[in-house]
Amino acid sequence: MGQLYIDGTWSDAAEGGSREIRCPADGRLVGEVSEATAGDTERAIGAARTAFDDGRWSTVAPAERGALLLRVADLLQRDKDRLARAETLDTGKRVVESEIDMDDITNCFRWFGHLAASDDGRLVETGVPNARSKVVHEPVGVCGLITPWNYPLLQTAWKVAPAIGAGCTFVLKPSELTPHTAIILMELLEEAGLPSGVGNLVLGAGATAGGPLSTDPRVDMVSFTGGLATGKILMANAAATVKKVALELGGKNPFVCFADADHDTAVDNILTGIFLHSGQVCSAGARLVVEESAHDRIVDDLVERAQRIVLGGPDDAGTETGPLISAAHREKVEAYVAQGVAEGAVLRCGGERPTDPRLADGFYYPPTILDRCTQDMSVVHDESFGPVLTVETFTDLDDAVRIANDTEYGLAGAVFSADHGTCEEVAGRLRHGTVWINDFGPYVPAAEWGGFGHSGVGRELGRAGFAEYQETKHIWTNTRPGPTGWFPSSTTGSGS
Repeated sequence: MGQLYIDGTWSDAAEGGSREIRCPADGRLVGEVSEATAGDTERAIGAARTAFDDGRWSTVAPAERGALLLRVADLLQRDKDRLARAETLDTGKRVVESEIDMDDITNCFRWFGHLAASDDGRLVETGVPNARSKVVHEPVGVCGLITPWNYPLLQTAWKVAPAIGAGCTFVLKPSELTPHTAIILMELLEEAGLPSGVGNLVLGAGATAGGPLSTDPRVDMVSFTGGLATGKILMANAAATVKKVALELGGKNPFVCFADADHDTAVDNILTGIFLHSGQVCSAGARLVVEESAHDRIVDDLVERAQRIVLGGPDDAGTETGPLISAAHREKVEAYVAQGVAEGAVLRCGGERPTDPRLADGFYYPPTILDRCTQDMSVVHDESFGPVLTVETFTDLDDAVRIANDTEYGLAGAVFSADHGTCEEVAGRLRHGTVWINDFGPYVPAAEWGGFGHSGVGRELGRAGFAEYQETKHIWTNTRPGPTGWFPSSTTGSGS
């Protein structure tokens, strides 16, 4: 049974709770893991607090911290097949997708490993004789890391790698639905030489196992990736102890397509942007904002191709996309589509559970397109986190930007056009953290990731993502100290 990892020791939950993990593709039993309570998490926080305060990791040289991350990267590649299989069974996604994720995770650890090793602060010009001014970065302290179920190990890597590189200690709480790759990662961290207490793992539901990470005063920073409602609760909880907060809360991401865009390229990218991993992607291109004159041809082709996408489990040859994560999530997506139709959207394809007997044991939902949507519809503004594309139209560039920015979120967006000037103008005016031009989805660890508005607070990846796990300190040194002479009447020997 998968166990908790606290203060360098693997153990069951104190109250003996456990949870079965089943593959959403077919219901098979993947494993059984311990189910922590708040008491287990508080014990893990205590271990992380002690480990930080005694300096066993925070005082280690940056080069050594970076070297550990590079060792972990090598171990991730060594165990790539095992990790990909574990990720696939927990999420139901195709093995090839999980293998790509493992390479991205490896690159993340390597990038932060090199960055950590080179983080030696900077000197500041003072303009003052005999003065030396240096800005240095120190670890923020104990970090609570809460990760989602859609990209379990990838999102974990985005938090764990910079936390370790910065010299922090942490308590990791992965989604209770997809815990197995987090367990394996802790094994690899232990093998790589991370001191006991620096990294801790608790498993279980967010309200119980995760709750103390945003309320306990011994935690200095909390980083969360997940839903907006939970993010708001965490932010409010953290305010009581003035914790540092980093939140990535999803998006309702526009795909702006002009009539002059290359047709085949645009259609292909729209399909990938929304139907990859059955739309369970925070940056999914869930809103097609297409020029009215190109609407019919593009949407007709999207519908035709969407209906040919092959659903199936990770072991099914020819599968192109997999199931949703749970029965509850499928019901949520179904309700979302029904609401859209009730509001006047035109259902062009999908919209009901597949009837194929081989899919009966999984939580499948087909690629779905809701056409002729308008900005007064809830489906245009709410996030389904499923394989559902809404279609809106625009008449000119200003109209396109207005529609694309009409969202409380601001995580990512894309613009497709043959006119580079058009693309650059739209990209500059979109209020989204990442904008792709004639492409959709790629990222690199060196570039920051995060959003505007309700998509969250702070950034992951890049130098700014590393800085989330640091405090900045200014050190001023007078190289020729002496009296200031500011109050001459009070100097020694000047009495009456």
